[in-house]
Amino acid sequence: MCLGIPGKIIEIYDNNDLLMGKIDFSGVTREACLAYVPEAKVGDYTLVHVGFALNLISEQDAQETLDIIRQIVDVNAELSQEMD
Repeated sequence: MCLGIPGKIIEIYDNNDLLMGKIDFSGVTREACLAYVPEAKVGDYTLVHVGFALNLISEQDAQETLDIIRQIVDVNAELSQEMD
């Protein structure tokens, strides 16, 4: 199973003939390879797995996915507090 994290493309550039981008993951910025999504534009949302943008998604899908991830984190935090 692979977990792709949604992020917003905030910059696109070339690095040694490789299409790269800076991706904003809810305030955390990371670099990702955009070779699999050459049609990407600044402002698009993408799913990133291990440094590779795998596909483009809508802003709504990105927000829904982020909401689910936050819920999982919240549940895990509650469970770990119960075990203390």
